Parts: sequence; structure tokens; C-alpha cells
Amino acid sequence: MLQTKQWSLDWGGRTLTVEVGKFALQANAACTVRYGDTTILATVVKSKTIRDGIDYFPLMTDFEEKLYAAGKIKGSRFMKREGRPSDEAILTARLVDRAIRPLFDERVRNDIQVITTALSVDGENDASTVALLAASFVLSISSIPWDGPMGAARVGMDENGEFILNVTSSQLEANKKLDLVVAGNPDKLVMVEAGANEVSEELFFKAMKWGCEQTAPVIEFIKKIQAEVGQKKETIVSIDGVETVGDQVKRVAEKFIADNAEKLIFNSPKVSKDERKKMIEKIEEALAEHLTAQGFEEAVQRKVLSEVKYLISVQITKRILEKDQRLDGRKITEIRELQNEVDLLPRVHGSAMFMRGDTQVLSVVTLGAPGDVQTLDSMEEDGTKRYMHHYNDTPFTYGEAGPLRGPGRRAIGHGALAERALEPVLPDAADFPYAMRVVSEVMGSNGSSSMASTCGSTLSLMAAGVPIKKPVAGIAMGLASDGGTNNGTVTKWKVLTDLQDVEDGPGGMDFKIAGTVDGITAVQMDTKTNGLTWDLVEQTVKQSREARLKILEVMASVIAEPRADLSPYAPRIVTVLINPEKIKDLIGPGGKNINKIVEETGAKIDIEQDGRVLITSSDAEKMKIAVKRVKDCTREVEAGEEFDGKVVRLEDFGAFVELLPGKDGLVHVSEISWERVNKPSDVLKMGDIVKVKVKEIDNLGRVNLSMKILKTKPEGFVAQDPAPRPMGGGSRGGFSGGNNNRGGDRKPGFFKKRD
Repeated sequence: MLQTKQWSLDWGGRTLTVEVGKFALQANAACTVRYGDTTILATVVKSKTIRDGIDYFPLMTDFEEKLYAAGKIKGSRFMKREGRPSDEAILTARLVDRAIRPLFDERVRNDIQVITTALSVDGENDASTVALLAASFVLSISSIPWDGPMGAARVGMDENGEFILNVTSSQLEANKKLDLVVAGNPDKLVMVEAGANEVSEELFFKAMKWGCEQTAPVIEFIKKIQAEVGQKKETIVSIDGVETVGDQVKRVAEKFIADNAEKLIFNSPKVSKDERKKMIEKIEEALAEHLTAQGFEEAVQRKVLSEVKYLISVQITKRILEKDQRLDGRKITEIRELQNEVDLLPRVHGSAMFMRGDTQVLSVVTLGAPGDVQTLDSMEEDGTKRYMHHYNDTPFTYGEAGPLRGPGRRAIGHGALAERALEPVLPDAADFPYAMRVVSEVMGSNGSSSMASTCGSTLSLMAAGVPIKKPVAGIAMGLASDGGTNNGTVTKWKVLTDLQDVEDGPGGMDFKIAGTVDGITAVQMDTKTNGLTWDLVEQTVKQSREARLKILEVMASVIAEPRADLSPYAPRIVTVLINPEKIKDLIGPGGKNINKIVEETGAKIDIEQDGRVLITSSDAEKMKIAVKRVKDCTREVEAGEEFDGKVVRLEDFGAFVELLPGKDGLVHVSEISWERVNKPSDVLKMGDIVKVKVKEIDNLGRVNLSMKILKTKPEGFVAQDPAPRPMGGGSRGGFSGGNNNRGGDRKPGFFKKRD
């Protein structure tokens, strides 16, 4: 029989409920966490054996998105099972990973897997925040060593500028000023992810601190549950079988690099990544010789040689803390050399290159019709997205060779961050109805390619003529601290502007902050410490603004504002306003009318329910034709108008002529010519283009036409009796202009329907 236990806490106006003992009993630990009606299952498993030969902590963090949790069935006609993770699921998994990873011992070499699974989502309480809490709960009660617990909260703002704890989706929709997720405790910040609408640095800092302060009840709640059902924490052995020799060789290596740092590392500034690579190679060679001379076998050396970059970064951090000296010679607050350029590619709609040191990004804009927007169909998302940013990197980006496997989790995360940074400054759809896609091709990476992508996207959008409200730039802030040698606890620190490769060492952080001249638009932070103190965070936010303003100034020297005109290769959009009641006439039966216009003109046509018809085309002449066709399909025929119409049907009593798409009229046999015509087929044939004038539109909406009225009446003309009408056919020509059932009030079935 299941032995379940349940605890509840009133927090943020809703009930937080934790239950153990019901699901996933074979995992090391498992629990469900419910907030509102959003319920997440969290599990953690540790492998029984150590993975030998690796130089990293093998943590796997996954978020399983289940459509049944939202009461949805996958939209695809052919695939109903959940497939590869959506971007939203990947971003949630990365969010959880960045929050829990710093609290593990990095020396661990056992596989550890944390899986959070959405069992129910209510559409209001954010699943990613609940997943963060669930991960903290399950790791705290497991036997796996973890330096928790931590709390997590989602912070928003109301219309009065007051912070909202665990802001709901409807509250965010009402006020999109701030969407902030924090993880940590009242004293320290472990992780942050945010989107904002130009929030000031001071207000943003207050929001982060306030959010972490609100986690205090949850942390106490976790500790209470941990005391009741928590397992005894294990001691994990980091290296199997050669601890003594491994420790000895590592101490020798550390001393060698420390003793020779002045000669091998700081003998000259290493400005380029290539210079730093060569430095590492020389140190590896010198260290190998030294270890061989000390009598260590090659098999023993291999492990420590794989950690040379780490040992070098320890010395670089130490030098920054003691002397404010960076490896490339920069000051603590100095940005690497910036290079910007626009219009690099001849036929695209907009392009720009942003380069900061060795980090180089080419961003390319494509503008599309409103119908080119992305359809969202994930667990928590529906609707469409009109702005898309995609980030691509390849092995050559890092000076390496390797297989091409498409975008990984990191690339998806970097693309989403840059996308979020630009969203607040995009033009409204009513003013600029285009779908917009920016692709950032990373040509070289050495420190914050995501922020370089943000800058490159801004430049390329302005070059493309997209009327963004303000330019956006971003910078990555780093940290030199004693956290790497002090069990993660930071007591000495220096904030670094414009982080790059070897500076991202133990005790460091990657604090990315993007925004305009007036405020922050996006933030993402992860750290290699057990948390950042608030004085450190405040200094980082302040220092980042100074760097951002400098970057924006340099960007403005290349292009200061969006161009007035779009690229000649970009499509144009013309908006035609029609009566919403005429939408059905434009579409036609089975889409016949709209499909015909698209086929003949090549234009893309999007119809809104309010009567806006957006016509997109790269060909000016075909655009004119498409606009005319749309107007013709939706306007009313009036008496007295003249048309060049096409004969679409012949009967003994008259000819049906198409005036506009879907609108025909009848030329009675007596109205074809001043001379007597026995039957229309004597003078007309199908497909003839004839000039006609609308004589009248009767009270049933039938259109009666005349050809002869546009011709000169012969001299001495004498009217003759009209040709006899068919039995039962009625005495009136014309038809109801709103459909294609020819013949007006004639007997049903007398005429065939023309599709």
C-alpha cells in the first residue's frame, strides 16, 4: 500500500502543496508540487558508478512537456504523440539547470539526472517556476549531496508599480512591464531570467532582491519536509581508485603553474583567442615535461593535463583580485574593441555584423507576409509569433571540427534571449504588419555571443527599415572571486565588464544584461558560486549600464535609427479595408476567389476578421492587380456602371456575363444588339469579352445588363418583337448577385450551378 505524505503552505495568495510516496517510487527521490492547479512531478536519480575519463560534472536536467496537462491534443493531423521538446520545454529545462547546478559539488563524476514533468497546467501559474521549486524539493529530500534548499519566485508589476509575487499569465497580459524569475534565498541570488519593458537598473535590482526575500517561507517549508522525510546525504567519491596519486599530481601541477605564472601567463597581454590557445598549448607541453621529470607516468598525467585551462583560470582570477590585471591587458570595466557594419549582403532584406573582440556575429533580417508568422502549439502557448530570432553556431565558430547536428539547447536558449531583448522595442502590428525573422550566424565565439546577437539584430533591423522604437544592446558581466577556492562562498570579488573565455573560471558568473538607453529589456544569469551577495549584484547591474551605453554609442556611429525605406527586395504590404460582411465574397465558395487571386498574382493575402485585407507582394505590378481583384470581389455593382465582362454561360433567352469575381449579370437576348438576335449563340461564344452596362438591379438583387445600349442605334431602327422566352422561365432576366445560381426566380434545376 502506498505510504503518501502531504504538506501545504499558503504562499502568494495560493496554496503550495507537496506530496511524496505516490509516484516514481524507484527513483532516488520523487515528489509532486502543486501551485494553483499547476502540478509538476520531480524525480532525481544518481548512477551507481562513476564515469571515468571525464573532466566535468555529468548533470542532466530535463523538462517533460505533456499536452494532456493542458487538456490539448497535438495539432498535427499525422502526429499526435509529443515529439522533440518544444523551444519552451528546452528553455524551462535550461532555467532549472542553471539554478540547481551551482549547488552541486563540481568534482562529482556520477551521472545525476533531474527530470521535471508537467502533469497539469492551469494556464495561470507558470510551470517553469513550479518546476524550479519541485527540483529544489526533490534534491533536498534525496540522498544526493546538494547545497540547498533554495527558493524560486516569479515577479511581475501592477499598474501602480507594485511588485506581484508569482505573477499569473493574465496579470502579465494586463501589464507587461516586468516578467522576472529568480532562484536563491533572501541573502543570495543563484539564478535570474527576465524580460522587461525598459525597467530602470534601480527598479530591476529592487525586484530581484524583493523576489528572493519572498522565498523565505518556502525555504523553511522545504527544511521542515526535509527533516521529516529527507534521506541521509551520501558521500560521493569523485575519483575512483587513484585518489592519492591523483591528488598528488594535481598539487604538483597547481604549484608548477603558480610558480611559472609570470613567465608563462602574464609575460605579455594575450589579446586574441589564438594567442590564448597557443599559451595554453605551451603550458601543457611545459607541464607534461615537468610531470615526467617528477616521475609521473603518462596515464596519471592525462587527467591533470585535461584540466590545464581550469588551473590557468585560477591564476587569472587570482591576478585580477590582487592586481586588477586582466590577461588581455584591459581594465576591469573596459570593453574589447568594437566593430560594426551594415549592408554586407546584396539581396537580403537587411544585414549587419557586430564584432566585439573575437566574438563575431552576422545577423540577417527577412520580412514576410502576416501569414508567415509562427504558429505556437505547446503546452502553455497558443496563438502566433510575428518576431522570430534564431541563433546558429557551427564547429568553425570555436575553431574546431565536428559534425553538424542542428541547433542544440544552448543555441535555442541564446536565440530566445536575444529575441526577448528586442521584443519591447518592436513596432506594433497595426503600424508594421510584417512577420520578422532575424538569423544570427555566429562566425566566431569568445564571450557572450548571445549579447553580440542582440546588438547585431538591432543593427540589421534598422538597416532593413524596421521601425524599432529604440536600439538595444547587451553585455555579459563576469566575476573574479574566491568562490572557486572557498567552497563556492564569495568573500573577495571583482566584477568584470565584457567577459571572455579564460575569465569564466571557478567562482565566476555570466550575467547577461540587455536594454536600451532608458532601461533593461532582458536579463539572464548563472554562476559558479553558491550565490551572489546583493552588494555584488548591485555593482554588476550598475556597471553593466555604463558598458551598454558605450556600445549603443558605437552602434549609433554606424546606423543611428531605422531607415525610412525598406530594401527593394523586401515585399510590400498594402492594406485594403472591406466590409467584414464581404469577407465571404472575397474568399468565395471553397476558397475559389481568394485562391484564384493568389494563383494569378503570386501575392500573399491575409484576411483579418475586422475587414483588413493585407496583400503582400514583391512585384509592384502584380500588387496593383491583386489590390484591384480584392476590391472587385468585395464591392457592390451599381446601376449605370460599365464593364468589360466575360461570357460565362449561354441560354436561349440570354447570356450570363461575369462582371466581377463571383458576380454575374444577364444580358437578355433583346439587349445584345439593335438588330434582331434569335439566340445568343448566334453572335456570342463562351469566353468572349464584351462591353456591358448595368441597366438595373431589381429588388431581388439580380443584375440586368445591356450590350446594345453602348452601341449607336441604327438610323430608322424599328423595334421588333422579342424572342419567345422558355416555358416556366419567368419574364425577368438577371440573377441574385450574391450567388452563382443563374436564372433568378426560374424553376429550381432549370440551370446548372457554375462552380
